Formats: sequence, structure tokens, C-alpha cells
Amino acid sequence: MDADKLNKEYEFTIKIKRYDPQVDKAPYWKDYKVKITASTTLLDTLFKIMEEQDPSISLRYNCRSAVCGSCAMLINGKHGLACKTKPAELGTSVIKVEPLPYLPVIKDLVVNMDPFFEKLRAIKPYMITDEANWPEKEFRQSPANHRAVDQYAGCILCGACYSSCITVWTDKNYLGPAALTQAYRFVIDERDIATKERLKLVDSEDGVYRCHTSFNCVEACPKGIKPTDAIQGLKRKIAVQKIKSLLRIG
Repeated sequence: MDADKLNKEYEFTIKIKRYDPQVDKAPYWKDYKVKITASTTLLDTLFKIMEEQDPSISLRYNCRSAVCGSCAMLINGKHGLACKTKPAELGTSVIKVEPLPYLPVIKDLVVNMDPFFEKLRAIKPYMITDEANWPEKEFRQSPANHRAVDQYAGCILCGACYSSCITVWTDKNYLGPAALTQAYRFVIDERDIATKERLKLVDSEDGVYRCHTSFNCVEACPKGIKPTDAIQGLKRKIAVQKIKSLLRIG
């Protein structure tokens, strides 16, 4: 795209779902007309609206580089990152922006992520190693294992998969796709020694067996991760572990 097209401004109507539980009886839509260029992200568009029209809008952001996951929201009915989305690429001049669904709204586009992180903490999302046998330099990992782990380690904990999951909507105790994906990420990591412990944590009705494989989480993930693959992987690991236990070989 040449410089003239990049610098040309286009008018958009940004419809923001506003709600302050301490003030408003119910959520409501408020429209903002704004002129932006083809290269402007939705996050920068929201900043422009706040700076020029309405500073009372609340939203989360941090890295502005699609790494931290803070600006996850519903954009024209689909989960996405505001810092990664460009209104000019959405094919419409009307953009609807909403907070992540099925999470308590604190204000406007800011939701309470506590339920999400509570589920994440439950699966111990960190490397567990044998401190008595730490190597002198670093833990070795094969290239093949790195590739297997890497596809799930790219999770930025934005909560998009969690808020898109139909089981999360109906079962407050379900661990959810993000937590289960992180559990699998460590279960398959050859440097981690807590495989049995983690499999026990997810081997329950509130764990892997509550997933209905609707693939909402796959569609919602802004990083292309497939939580359903991880959940099926956990089921296979659990089955193998139980067979080994019955045969007393592991």
C-alpha cells in the first residue's frame, strides 16, 4: 500500500458497550464517530476517542504488541486483541466493541479476570523440577520437545478462550481451556517432573471431562493455539497413566 493510501483518513462509527455497575442499571451502547488511517489499530482508535471525545471510557492495555493479552475484547461479535485489530481491515465502517463476555464487568471494557486466574493457579502453571539434581548450567531440552511445547507456550493469557467457552458459561467450577492448555504444556515438557501430580489435578469432572469440544476456544485464540488438542492430549496421558497403574509398570 502506498503512502497516500496509508495516510488517507476514513470515517468509522465505533459503538462501545458502556457499563458502570456502580452507576448504571444496565449496559448501553454509545456511538463515536472518528477519522483514522488504514494503518490505525483499534486500540489507538479508542485512545483517539478518549483523548478527543470522551475520557471516561475504561479499558485495559499494556504492551500494544499482541503479547500481554490485556486488550482482549469482543470486536464485531468476535474475540480479538484491540492492539492487533485494524478497523480498516474489518470490512465495515461500523465497529462494535464489547468487554469479554461471561466475565464480571468492572467498567466498560474492563472485566474481572479473577475467575480466570484462579483456575490457572489451580494447575500450578510453572516448571517443577528436582532441586537436588539441578544441572550445573542449564536444563537440556531436545529440539523436538521444544517444538511440541512451543505451540502451547505461546499462550498470552488474554482470557479469550475462557470467555468463549460454552462450558465455562454454565459451570463455574470448570478449569477452562487456558488452564488445561497450560497443564498440558508442562505435562509434555521433558524438563518438568510433576506429570502425575498435574494429571491428577485435571482428571476430574471439572477438568478434562467437562470439555464438550465445541472449538469456540480455537476460534477465539488470537495466537492460533488449539486448546482442544491440548485437552485431548491430557485425556490420552491420563488413560496411559491409568493403564500403566493397572499393569503396575509405571
